[in-house]
Formats: sequence, C-alpha cells, structure tokens
Amino acid sequence: MLHAWKETFARYRDVRLLWIFLMGCCSGFPFLLTGSVLSGWLTDAGVARAEVGLLGSVATVYAINFLWAPLVDRVHLPLLGRLGQRRSWILLTQLMMLIFTLLLATVNPASHLLMAGLFAFGIAASSATQDIAVDAYRIDQFAPHEKASLPPAAAIAIIGWWTGYSWPGYLAFAQADQLGWNNIYLLMAGVILLLMLFTLLVREPVTAREQLQAQAERQYQRELHGKHWITWFAVTVFEPFAEFFRKNGIKVALMLMLFIFLFKIGEAFLGRMSVVFYKEVGFTNEQIGEYTKLFGWFITVSFTLLGSAFNTRFGVVKGLLLGGSAMAASNLMFAVIAAAGPLEWLLLMTLVVDNFTTAFSTVAFVSFLTLLTGRAFSATQYALLASLGNLSRTTLAGLSGYTVDWLGSWERFFIVTALMVLPSLIMLWMLRERFNGLSASDIK
Repeated sequence: MLHAWKETFARYRDVRLLWIFLMGCCSGFPFLLTGSVLSGWLTDAGVARAEVGLLGSVATVYAINFLWAPLVDRVHLPLLGRLGQRRSWILLTQLMMLIFTLLLATVNPASHLLMAGLFAFGIAASSATQDIAVDAYRIDQFAPHEKASLPPAAAIAIIGWWTGYSWPGYLAFAQADQLGWNNIYLLMAGVILLLMLFTLLVREPVTAREQLQAQAERQYQRELHGKHWITWFAVTVFEPFAEFFRKNGIKVALMLMLFIFLFKIGEAFLGRMSVVFYKEVGFTNEQIGEYTKLFGWFITVSFTLLGSAFNTRFGVVKGLLLGGSAMAASNLMFAVIAAAGPLEWLLLMTLVVDNFTTAFSTVAFVSFLTLLTGRAFSATQYALLASLGNLSRTTLAGLSGYTVDWLGSWERFFIVTALMVLPSLIMLWMLRERFNGLSASDIK
C-alpha cells in the first residue's frame, strides 16, 4: 500500500507538469476579467444584480467554442506558427485579451453598460479560444499509454488555473477601493503580459497528431475520390465528432454528454452570484479578496493534490461521486451564511468545504473528459465535451440573478442549487459499471 502511494506521488516529478501549471495559470486568469472582478465592479457601480448575472452571460462563448475548435487543431498560423500549433494559438488569443482588457479599462459601466459588455465578450471569446489550445496542450503532453499520469496532470492544471485566478483576484479586490476598478483593469493587463512570457517559455508537446490527421485524410480522399478541399473540410470539421461517436457508440456518447452537462449546473448558479451574495450579506471587498481568493487558493491546492492522488488510486468514478455529493453540501452551507449574516468564521468553514468539493470534483471531471478524448483531434473533442459542462455554467447560469429574485431569498436559492446536483449523481450511480471502465488506471 505504501509503495503504491509513493508511486502515485512520484509522478509529480515530471517536468511536463511545470509547463502544464504555467498554461493553467494562463487559462484561469481571464475568468477574473469577466467573472468575479467584473461582478464586483458592476455591483459597486450600482448595476442591478439581475443585470450583473445577465452580463455574465458573455461567458456563453465558452459553451460553443467547440464550433471553431477544429481550426485550432488544423490551421497553422503564419509567423506565430513557428512556436508550434498549440503555443501559437495561445499567444494569439492572449494578445487579443490584452487589447480588450485595455479597452474595458476605459469604460464606465454605470453609463456604458453595453460597451462594457462588448469588451467583456471580446475577452471571453479570446479566452474560450485560448482554452481550446491550453486543454489540447495538456492532453498532447502524454502518450496514450501514460493514462495514470492524467489525474496528476489534471490536478496541476487545476492548481495552475486557481493560481491564475486567485492571486490576481486577491490583488484586484484588495486594491479596488484604493485604486478604482478602471485602474485595476490596467493592472490586470500587466498580468496578461506576464502570461504571454509564460507561453514563450514552455515547450511545445511532441505528438503524432499530424500523422494521425494525415491518415484520416487519406481515408477520406479514397472515399471522396481525391477532392482536396472537401477532404480537408471533412477531416477538419466532421471527423473529430464522428470519431467520438464511433468510439463510444451513439447511445453511450449521448449519455456521457448528458452527464457532463448536468454535473456542475448547481455549482454554476452559485458561482455566478457568489460575489453579489457576499456584498449583499455584508462582506467587504478586502474580505472577499482575502477569503475567497487568497485563502481559497491554499485550500484548493491542498485538496486538489489530495484529490488527484485519490483519483489515481481509486478511479475517477469514485472521485466524481465524492466530489458531487460534497458539492451539494457546500451549497447548503452558503444558505446558512445567508441566514446568519457576515460571520468570518462561518465563511471560512464554508470555503473549506466548497474548495474541497471543487478540488475533488474538478480533478475527477477533467480526468474523465481527458480519457474520452482521442489524440488526432484532441483540441476539438475536448472542447466539445468541456463545452457541455460550460453550457450550464455560462448559458443557464445567466438566469441566476433572476432566479434569486424569483425565489425571494438567498436561502431558497442555495437550497435549489444543492438539489440541482442530484440528477447527475443518480445518472452516475446507474451507469457506474460502464463508467468504471474509464478509470485512469485500467482504461484500454
């Protein structure tokens, strides 16, 4: 038993995990710009919470990024392409995020809410495209036989994501009252420059992706009688999705997609309204930054490492069941805060439980999606699966502000979000035998 645990933790000495960590930072940071920092700015500017929730729907673009993911898999960028297929797309999207962030820093959302929304949408669209390339970068680092390395890779990616999200977020909320939100966005533009440096420092993964795509092209050429442009289009747009359904079968593929959509819907509703809730209950910007960003980072990192070890040893299905069950419990603790008021010790306890659920469920979820992804079209297939999880988080969660108003209290809202987790857990339990075949330790 001890030897097995030592072998599990020994996987963290792989230098590729450092590169994955840096790319995780790049992926997590933009969520601040269109998420909690933007919500804090809008709330301080006097924008109604229903509009805050609705403006957060710019993140819907994350739910449809699979539509242009084939381009990230197949189109080689001029000039930047010398960095490699994955890094070139990451750097391009970071440049676009930098431009839109600087533009957003010039806007007063109280009087120009539509303009702020347009610039926030530009950041979200660039970030959603970056995520396609970053996820593919992580998947491409490991050969198909290195399946036991997937939970550690998922854990390090999540730790990187939370580092990119939490530390700049703490800085933003801690300095917001002194600097003003417009200057905070100028500060965030400086963070993007640092992330661009990360992209230049990491190493492009070496894969057989182009050979596999060429093999698919030859197959389509035989079937389409050598029509080049039709062949390219079919391999780029059609084949990634066709391969996924062929590999799993239509029925199983649809069940997997439904589970992915449902799993984090409750967490999505809670996350969209969390900053608005903290402010309405009575927490200050500094407290929000200190507890949810700084302290939350330490707890998330600790539980993520533990969660990855658990998923490596016992499989992703048990990780999903444990994380999903805890997810419902953490939402109920927010209902207690709503009833008790701004008690720091209660917020601290709630964040411990909430970050535990995030760590266990997200490591299992990312590992689960990675195991379903092929290597010829990793960007497209992972984007398709991740977009289903994002769909509930971005599109439906845009109604979260209206849901609070309709239910009439924060307590009822958090109880409802806890109940949202149950359908996916029931589905997972019913299909556990089939899903057990997707364990990171024994998948074939």
